[in-house]
This record gives sequence, C-alpha cells and structure tokens, in this order.
Amino acid sequence: MTSQLYFIVTRTPEYHRHVSPGRICHISEARHRSLTKKSAPTKLSVYLWGSSDVWDREIEAGSLEELSAEEAELLQALPDDPERLKWFRERESLQAARGLAVGTAVTVLQGKEWLRGIVRFIGRTPTLPYAAPPPGWFFGIELQGEDRGKGDTDGICQNKTLFPCAKDCGIFAPFTRVRPVVPSSLSPSSPKHSQTGAVAPGDRVTYFFHDKWQHGMVLHVKEEDAEPCVRISTDTNDEVDVPLHTVAPESKGTETPPVEKDTADLSLSSVVEVSLAKGTSYGIIRWIGTPLGCVETMAGLELDEPDGVSDGTFKSERLFHCAPRKALFVKLRSCRPDSRFQSTSAHCSEKMLETDASGQDNTGGDSEHSTGMLGTVPPISTEQVNHILIGRMKGIQGHYNSCYMDAALFSLFSCSSVLDAMLFKPTEPQDSPIQSTLLNDIVNPLRTKGFVEGRHIMKLRQQLQNHGYSKSFTTDEKDPEEFLTVIMHHILALDPLLKLSLGGKVQESYCYQIFLDQNHSLVLPTVQQLLEHSFHNAGLKLAEVPPCFILQMPRFGKKFKMFDRIIPSLELDVTNLLSEGPQQCMLCGDLAQAECTDCFKDPIFSQTGFKIFCQKCWSQVHAHPQRRSHQPVALDIPKGYLSHGVTHTLIRDKLELFAVLCIETSHYVSFIKHGPNSQDWIFFDSMADRQGEKDGFNIPEVHACPEVGTYLEMSPTELANQVPRDMKGVAKRLFCDAYMYLYQSPNMCLYR
Repeated sequence: MTSQLYFIVTRTPEYHRHVSPGRICHISEARHRSLTKKSAPTKLSVYLWGSSDVWDREIEAGSLEELSAEEAELLQALPDDPERLKWFRERESLQAARGLAVGTAVTVLQGKEWLRGIVRFIGRTPTLPYAAPPPGWFFGIELQGEDRGKGDTDGICQNKTLFPCAKDCGIFAPFTRVRPVVPSSLSPSSPKHSQTGAVAPGDRVTYFFHDKWQHGMVLHVKEEDAEPCVRISTDTNDEVDVPLHTVAPESKGTETPPVEKDTADLSLSSVVEVSLAKGTSYGIIRWIGTPLGCVETMAGLELDEPDGVSDGTFKSERLFHCAPRKALFVKLRSCRPDSRFQSTSAHCSEKMLETDASGQDNTGGDSEHSTGMLGTVPPISTEQVNHILIGRMKGIQGHYNSCYMDAALFSLFSCSSVLDAMLFKPTEPQDSPIQSTLLNDIVNPLRTKGFVEGRHIMKLRQQLQNHGYSKSFTTDEKDPEEFLTVIMHHILALDPLLKLSLGGKVQESYCYQIFLDQNHSLVLPTVQQLLEHSFHNAGLKLAEVPPCFILQMPRFGKKFKMFDRIIPSLELDVTNLLSEGPQQCMLCGDLAQAECTDCFKDPIFSQTGFKIFCQKCWSQVHAHPQRRSHQPVALDIPKGYLSHGVTHTLIRDKLELFAVLCIETSHYVSFIKHGPNSQDWIFFDSMADRQGEKDGFNIPEVHACPEVGTYLEMSPTELANQVPRDMKGVAKRLFCDAYMYLYQSPNMCLYR
C-alpha cells in the first residue's frame, strides 16, 4: 500500500468517458515522482483499481483527487462508483471512519435498525478465487446487549474466521453503515509530546482547586485538549478536572497507605474492587505492567460499569480492548479482591438470613465448603434433595454472564454421577488445577452443602481463559456445548460420549445437534421422535449405547425455534438406533432382519420408531402396491441369533432423562429429574434474585416443581390443548424453552 498513490475520479475524463466518476485509481510513487519532477503534469497515467486490464489510462489531473491508502480501502468497500463519489464528498464521515479502531463502541445499520456493537475486525474480507475488484475494508461488528442475535454471521467469511462471536451476533459492513457511539473519541489524533511527567493514573496527587490545596487519586490524564488536564477522584467523594500545571505528586508524608491486603494472589483475570469517588467499583484485571514513565506496577481494569476513562488505552498506547469508559488504570496495590465473593456466607448471615415454614435456615450460611472438599462425594439422592438442595442461596451462585456454566454444571453433577469419571481420570499436569477446581471447589461442595459460591465458578472461568481457549470466558455468555466440549475434550481428554455410524464409518462427538428437514410432519413432537427423525434424515446409527447422551434441540439461541413446544421423553429407547445387535420386528416382535427407510414416514405407521421387520412381516407389508418398490436394508445381526429353533429374549436399550437446560431471553436455567416418581422434579436458577445493586450479589435458588410431572402424565391430546402462559409454576419453561436434554445409561452411573 505504501508504494502506491491513490486517486478518485471526480468527473468524467475527456478521453476515457467509460471511466465513471467515483472510480478508484492508483499509480506507483516512483512513477509519480518522475512525472512531477519538473512540473505539475496535466495528465496522469493511472491504473484502474481492480481492473484486469494491464494498460494504464491517461486521465486529466483536474479529474482526479488524491486519497490516502486508508480512504481508498474504505471507499472501495462500497458497491459502485456513484456511491463512492457521494461518500468521498462526505469528508467528515470518511474522516471519522479512519478513526475507528478495534474495540470501539459503535452502532451499525442492519436493515432499517441501528444496532449496538463493538468493532472486532477492520480489513479486507476474503473473496472467491480470481474475484475482482478487491473488496476494500469492511468493519466486523460484534453485536452487544439486546441486539445480540440480530446479525447475519458468526465472524466467518468464505470459511475463514475473521473474528470469533456467537451465531448471528456479527455483521460485516462498510463504513457508511457504521457510526461511533462517541464521535469525539473517534477523530484521528496526532501524537503529542507527553506533558504529564511523573503524574499517571493511580497516582496520589496534590492539586490546587477552589483556592486551596487538596488531595486525591489520578483517574485519567487528558493531553488532547489545548490545555492538558487531569481527572481526579477526590478524597471528598467527587470527581474533578483540573489543569495539569496545578497537579503535583503527593509527598510521602501525605500519601495514603497501601491496601493492607496482600496483592500477590492478584493476576490477569482476577476479579477485584477499587475505591473511587463514586464508591467501590468492580472489575477484572486485563493488564499488569509498568508503563513508560511510571515506576510502580499498574493494573489495567475492565470495570463492570462505565466508571472508567478509556477503552483500554493508556497515554495513547493500547494495552487491552474494552468498551468506552470501562477501562481504568490504577496502581496494582490499590486493588483488592472482589469482596462480594470472599464472604458470601457473611452476606447471607447479615442480609439474607431467612427461614422457611419449617424453621430450616435456607441461606447456606456455613462457609466450610469455601475451603474446598477433598475426596469423593456421591450425588444428592432423592431422599436428600429437600434437606440439602431446596431453598434460596442454594445451587450455584451466578455472576457476570455465568448462567450457561452454572446450569450445565448443576445439571451434570448435582443428582447424577454418569460423568463422575472425568473428575478422577489421570490428566496432564497443566490441566490438573482445573480438574481440582471442578471436583474440590464445585462438585463436592454442591453435593455436601448444596451451595457453591460464585467466586469458585469465576476461578474455573479464569483458569479456562488463561489456558487460551477463549479470551472472554470471564466476561461473555457462552453456549453450554462450547463449555462442555472444552472441559471434556480439551482439558480432561474424556473419551467421546457418542460414536455415530455413517455408511460404515464411525464418527465421535460429545453432543448431538438435532437437525430436521423442512418436510417433517411433526407438530408437537417428543424428544424420541425428534432424535429418530434426525437420525433418519442424516442416515445415522449409534455404534454403541452412549453412557451419556447430550441432545441439542432444533433451535438457535433465542432467535429461532423450530417447535413452540417439545414433550420431554422420560426414557429414550435407542435399541432401533444401534447399527449392530438383535432387534424386534415392529409388528410381531420376532427377530427383525430388515429395515425399510421408505416406510419411516408412511402415515399408516406410528411416527415413533424405525420400521424394521422379520421376513414374514416384510413380505406382508410390502405386498401392498404402494410399497412394492421399497428396498430392504439388511440388519447386522449376531450369528447366534440366526440359529434355528432357539428362542432369544431381546432386551431393549433405554436411557433415562436426568436433566434439561432451558434458555429464555439469553438466560439459562435447568430442570433436574432426581427420582423415579413422576413428581421428582426440581428447578434451578443461578440468578433468581439479587441483593443490592452493582455492589451486591446474585441469589441462586432451587425449588421443587412437581407440576412438571402432572403435565407429563397427560396424553398428547391433552398437552396440545394446554395454553403455555396458563401452565402452572415453571412448567411452561420446560416445554417451551428446552435447549439441551441430558440422558444417562443407568448402568454407567458411578453411584446408584
């Protein structure tokens, strides 16, 4: 780019009238110097950008206006020449676009709606081979808040990931559809000589204000103004901007003593708090170091609230990325661990001490669990649920978009042991701390006390983030399957739960996403029907019975659901889904020898179960003229079952439902089937309530929901007549918001 000069055609050239105004042209700097060495030329021999023509064009200099390389790339992203010329003349918009940077908060036009987001990518997007012209610079925007899910990409373009984000949470757009949230912060700024000297964010200073000397802490040094000034958090609980020349480092005699708390345990991704004029602010350490001009270790914080002063830049140098006004740089010794997660039990005893009707304390006020529980602890039995698990401040405490992880861990380990092997299997030395946190700080306290503090979940998220699996594990909401795959596959190297057979080849996986074709006849389906139709549509079979079957429903977050309601199948019969083993004829019950894939959707048969027959029933069923063209698929049957005169008892392979994860408005909750009776259901929400505002904490809750069993005992016709909003308790959420079903093989559970 630096060896070329760029121009835009502003009026139709006299001798090349086919070149329209708005076309981008270029010429090498060396050639331009040779042409302009003696005098300004009346014509320039330029190449049309993106043209496959090897010949240059002589265009009058008066028809060209010079562009910077950045302006040329920005304009090239527009669809045609008239559009480029129009926006070239909008010099302010083009100039503002040049000031956009990765991490900038913006709004982006999608359809007729302006959506909120953050710039995650700036540059050319991949194109098909030999495509022309070059695409120019696009902005990759990750949508935020309520606008998540309104995009059209997950950050992938032409099979290349340009920035990672959740499905439909990304948009690629030219600069004409992007507006900065704070325009003044996006204007290009030229570097200036630093005038701050020894004053830096986090410093204690003395300053002259209102005719007297006062004391405070530096929040931000603003050098951009004509007269540089300093924003100070005062000792009288206020914030003021004062001229830089009135500020001096505080003398040692008046410096506020450092925080007593040892900061040795503070590191990247630690959750901390810091005292400001507005009160206590909370955040996460994103950067630690000693910037140029400072003598003490500093911490760059991403605050929970916009109480900061930048988007991760310090003295014009970018040290990390975050939303505007959420970054604050302070001395590391000014930070202390987030107190909201150091003494949750104290919060409970002081603020949340509540007693249920039986007089039982529901706060989980005992703090023994916070030290970590060693050894093995069985899951909570049906008889123990009421005593250990039911109540407020029970389950797993949520914090900062952790609900996906809270619901997944509670579902897997509170009342089931089917995946307990992953807690004890040998693992790599670098991964053993994560396994230890999972077992000793989360699973065992959950099973012994019925409560896990939010700080332990944050510790696990920090460990995962520090391992490099995602830079946003401590801040952003994830999909449960993403978290489970990282834990089971990447960290603990658990053997894949699923072995799927396709055309004789076995594929391995941890979860299975149900996909259906658009011609399905299901209206109010059961999970059994959805699985069978999905397997039939994909030509899949199970190579073996899975110990744990994790099924994702045919939906994508909160934006799309294929079915308004799904009926949970309490048992999942996988006998006919197996690629090997004896199976029963669907009509007479004898040993089946052939399957008919054409009969699967025949309306004369039930919508549940694969259509498999013995030889006799196959002949009778396919004697009908409409089925004579059907082709049998031979079943793989062990040789012993083909012995004549020997009767075999065929045992059906069934899995039992033990948990359901649900999502509504981006919040995950879970239902647990903890016992054999129809009403043995509990509901868990890690953020059911909250104590206090930004300095408060979330209150998790577990409560019984026997009404679920009542609805599951209804016939399909009765269920179809139920109005979801009129369903009792939380039953509507199970039937309407199901995201993931968890089934287990009773024979594979560590404890029964």
